[in-house]
This record gives sequence, structure tokens and C-alpha cells, in this order.
Amino acid sequence: MIAGCVALAAVAAESSAAGASAAGAPRTSPAPPPADLTGTWTNAWYTDLQRPKDFKALVATPAEAEAYEAPRRALNGMIVDKDDALGQAASEFNDKGPGLARIRGEIRTSWITDPADGKVPFTQEAKARLGIGKERVEKYDNVEDRDTEERCLTARGAGAPILNSPDTNLIQIVQTPGDIVIVSEKNHDARVILMGPPPPAWAPRDWMGVSLGRWRGKTLVVETTGRRPGVTRVAGMNLSDRGRVVEEFTRTGPAEITYRIYVEDTTLYTRPWRAEITFRPAGRMYEYACHEGNYSLPSVLSAARQAEAAGGKGEAKGTP
Repeated sequence: MIAGCVALAAVAAESSAAGASAAGAPRTSPAPPPADLTGTWTNAWYTDLQRPKDFKALVATPAEAEAYEAPRRALNGMIVDKDDALGQAASEFNDKGPGLARIRGEIRTSWITDPADGKVPFTQEAKARLGIGKERVEKYDNVEDRDTEERCLTARGAGAPILNSPDTNLIQIVQTPGDIVIVSEKNHDARVILMGPPPPAWAPRDWMGVSLGRWRGKTLVVETTGRRPGVTRVAGMNLSDRGRVVEEFTRTGPAEITYRIYVEDTTLYTRPWRAEITFRPAGRMYEYACHEGNYSLPSVLSAARQAEAAGGKGEAKGTP
């Protein structure tokens, strides 16, 4: 009986291979994924990665939320800067959603859920290296010193983890029979989540690293490692080539994806940290063009040369 089954399987395999080589031969349709995540989504909320000083706990009361949201509604989630004499903030297209995020009925004050203080646990060395907690010194005398987001090379929402920003918070998830692609609105970066074997070790590293996905029940689990050497600011935060980001995408309702994050990086953080975000459906995504930061580089460098000629260092102090 067993020998007959083996022979039958061999014949079936041979027949299948022969049939597959024939033009127009029918093929077996791939099994559907355990969950449908496709569509255009947004994580636009007043809530940000870290907890602001306005709140003491992860969950806010309705009164606390109203006090925080009210002065921000005029600029779609951004606070009016009293020192903005030129009206820069008002001229921007801000899009931070309807208010603080609601997750399972709770009004969340930060995406970070662990540590309990809602802060990224930077090491003292990382704080000193990145200038965290100090008055920021902007360097204008070298292209490499300019912020990669300013130069439209990286952006929040492009890469792992997917964080929100004052604008352009749309992502489009495309599920194919093989891999999954996440397209971000800003800079229209496309991150391919490989659902099969990883790329070879000799493959070059890039800004966003390598994302490998797998299904755990109806939850898509994605692990991203292999960023380029050094510390890179990607997706609105700093990560080194030793960093690891684990994302979980769970369809928790017809109009909701719950997105959980686990981040570890011994180069920058004293301990791993976790966060939780909610995505809701969004409208159509349009092209986002961003080149101003690159087009202005000749003027930026020219100004630095003039500052040096006047006895300066090609630097300027800014807000932390």
C-alpha cells in the first residue's frame, strides 16, 4: 500500500511537472493568506512615540485629552508657535488625525507602552552622541551632516517601525501570492517583506534593512535587521546596524489594524522597548514629491563657507 502511494505520488509529480511546462496549462492557485491587510491605512493621531510632559500616565482621562487636543485643533494637531512670526506652521499641510489615539477604548498618550514612563531608553553614551537633552547644534558645512529627512532620503512611515509625523501618514499594504509590500506616502518608499528565505549574506545593506515575515495565526510578524553599518536615522528614529525591530500586524476589526512594535538595539538603548499603534482606513494615496532639501544644498554649503570666512564654524544653534 505504501509502495503504491509512493509510486502514485511520483507519477503525479512527474505529470504535474510536464503539465506545468506546457503553454497554458492550469496551475494551482496559492492558498489565501490567513488575514487580509490590504488597503490604504493611516496612523495619523495627535499621539506620538514618546509621552509629552503634559501627561503622567499611558492612559489619559477625557478631561486631560480635551485640554491637550483643544489648542491643537486649529492646525490639525500641531501647536501654534508664538514665535512663528512668518506663519510657517500655518502654511504647512498638517495632518495629525482627529485627536489622541483610542486603542481598545483607552485614550493613549504615547505609542510606547514599555517602559512605563513612555520614553525611549537611550544610553548615556547615545544621548551624548545624538545630542539628546542638549541644545541642538546644526552643522551646515558638510552634506553628510544634514538630516536625512530634510534631504528627503528617509522619512517616518518608511521602514520599520512605522511611526506617524505631522503630515503624510498614509501607507498602502499590498499582499501578493509571494511577498508583501508596504508603500509609504512620504518619498513613496516601498518596503518588501520577504515571506520566504532571506537574501544571501553578501547582499548589500540599505537604509531600511531586510524585513522577513511569517504568519502567526492571523497576525503578520515581521522582523527587520541588517541595516547599513553605523547609526542611521530611519522612520523618524535612530537605529544602528545592531538593531532589531519586530512588528506585528493584526486585523482587529473591519476598519482597524493593531500594530505592535518591539525594538532592541544594544548600541543605543539600555533595554528593549515596546509600542502599540492603531491604523484606520484612509483615502487615496497621491504622489509625494520632496526635493527641496537636496536642491538647497548649494546654498546651505555656500552659507557655511561665508560663516567660516567671517570667523565662524559653519554651525548654528537650534531648539533641542
